[in-house]
Amino acid sequence: MTSRELVQKTIRGENATGITPLYGWVRENLQQPISERFGSVEAFEDAYRFDMAHIFGGPSPYEGNPALVGMIEAGVEITPDVLLSVPLNPVDAMDAYALPTAAIRCHRQRDRFLYVQTNGIFECLNAPFGIENHLLYMAMYPDELAEVYRRQAEWNRKFALNMIELGVDMVHVSDDWGSQRSLLFSADMWRGMIYPNHAVTAHAVKDAGAFLSLHSDGNVMAVLDGIVELGYDVVHPWQESAGMSYEAYLRGYADKFALMGGLCIQSTVGFGDFRRVESEIRRVFGLLKGKRWMCCTTHFVQEHCSMDELVFVYDLARKLADG
Repeated sequence: MTSRELVQKTIRGENATGITPLYGWVRENLQQPISERFGSVEAFEDAYRFDMAHIFGGPSPYEGNPALVGMIEAGVEITPDVLLSVPLNPVDAMDAYALPTAAIRCHRQRDRFLYVQTNGIFECLNAPFGIENHLLYMAMYPDELAEVYRRQAEWNRKFALNMIELGVDMVHVSDDWGSQRSLLFSADMWRGMIYPNHAVTAHAVKDAGAFLSLHSDGNVMAVLDGIVELGYDVVHPWQESAGMSYEAYLRGYADKFALMGGLCIQSTVGFGDFRRVESEIRRVFGLLKGKRWMCCTTHFVQEHCSMDELVFVYDLARKLADG
């Protein structure tokens, strides 16, 4: 069975091999030390037989937009009505897809399961607005913000379909909604403003026959039923450190969607306590192995993680994943 097939079966709840898919977000902060130890990040991924590949790149809706950059440099407050005057960067400029296309080609040769990171609705607009302003605007400018969200949702839909056409297996929607205890906004506000705009991309991805994954930091327990209704196949990271117990997942949602995560960078990996990190990894494998679970870091491994610890973590995780 290829890595791609292993992950597909795990997501569907059909993995009877006893092998847990393994991955990790290691490049962002540790590319240099990993390359010094292994020769390259790619060599690290090969050494630990990563079953998945996280594809980045492609066009951005606002990054580098000259009109928006000019307004910000001039000190203009970017409110929803102002942002509506700024045209989104083109989503179908196919030369902007060169980087993810090359990554897809590289990882497909290794038969890995490929997922592409794409925008959600809330998180991506924190860049032009600022997160504090954005939260205020949800109450102050609901009508204007609804139109901002609507056109963002349509841009996201087109991007997702372009990436599926290029060959990814799953669209991984990144949209941080949670704080360490609850949502950043009310569940009613999420249902009225966020949910319908996620549905635009979600329905398109599912209709195209691809898998659909959600990344949200923090505690999103209040909207789990809505996540199920949207059709998400995978949730990442299921943040135990924010009050989301694995027991709650196993009791209420293990038949609804798969999990990706388990190697917590907030409380476990990167703090130099090898005894504790081993205990925690074994505990999580004890709870989730054999379930609809892909072992992965909960976010990017931070730069304070030593290479000795990273190697220890993945030596153990690979052993337990195979065992």
